[in-house]
Amino acid sequence: MWRIAKVVGLHDETPTARTLALAVRDWPGHVAGQHVDVRLTAPDGYSAVRSYSIASAPSSDGRIEITVERLPNGEVSPYLTQQVMVADELEVRGPIGGWFVWRRDQTEPIQLVAGGSGIVPLMAMVRSRVSTGSTAPFRLLYSVREPRTIFYRNELRSLSAQRDSLLVTYAYTRVTPKDSPRSAGRIDRELIGSDTWPSDLRPSSYVCGPTSFVEYTTDLLIAAGHDRSRIRTERFGATGERK
Repeated sequence: MWRIAKVVGLHDETPTARTLALAVRDWPGHVAGQHVDVRLTAPDGYSAVRSYSIASAPSSDGRIEITVERLPNGEVSPYLTQQVMVADELEVRGPIGGWFVWRRDQTEPIQLVAGGSGIVPLMAMVRSRVSTGSTAPFRLLYSVREPRTIFYRNELRSLSAQRDSLLVTYAYTRVTPKDSPRSAGRIDRELIGSDTWPSDLRPSSYVCGPTSFVEYTTDLLIAAGHDRSRIRTERFGATGERK
């Protein structure tokens, strides 16, 4: 079912990514990790549909947030990140998905691994943990090109500073901040060993990002002793759209 979503807020996360807050008519509610389809229709009747993860925690007010990364030659992302305005209306369908989700009754350690815009559904899980008062231990390993490409930078900094809230580790692949304890490079075996939950704790892992990143990181987790059946993956396209 397609629903009307009114844009009620806009916030730039990075130079190329924007969060849209949407008030969705008759929204049935969602679970952290799900996504929506967004449909844009041109005056000549041509329409384009793209899928975007929900970034916000479940709530009862009918509002959701999506974060969109712009692709210069894209059909949908340039409009959503540069042209859409507050009070505009979009068509959305969802929520969609039931496997790559985190539910409040999960009490085991949670390992989140994000590559670039793959942080979006994982951020919904982080926010859901906070909003429900869950005490499940959470860790996040977040791979980004450079500091300015971090989504939700201030919120992650605030959460990681709170006791027993969220442990965050960044892997900068191109440019590192001056105080970085690690040189630029991909996530590797050593980082998996030092900055993720040990496999003997039997954590549930959620890995999201480009296909090559997801496959490579999943192999590292398995090599470190993690149970393949406890690793859930989601692959993203270049714009942050789900594949």
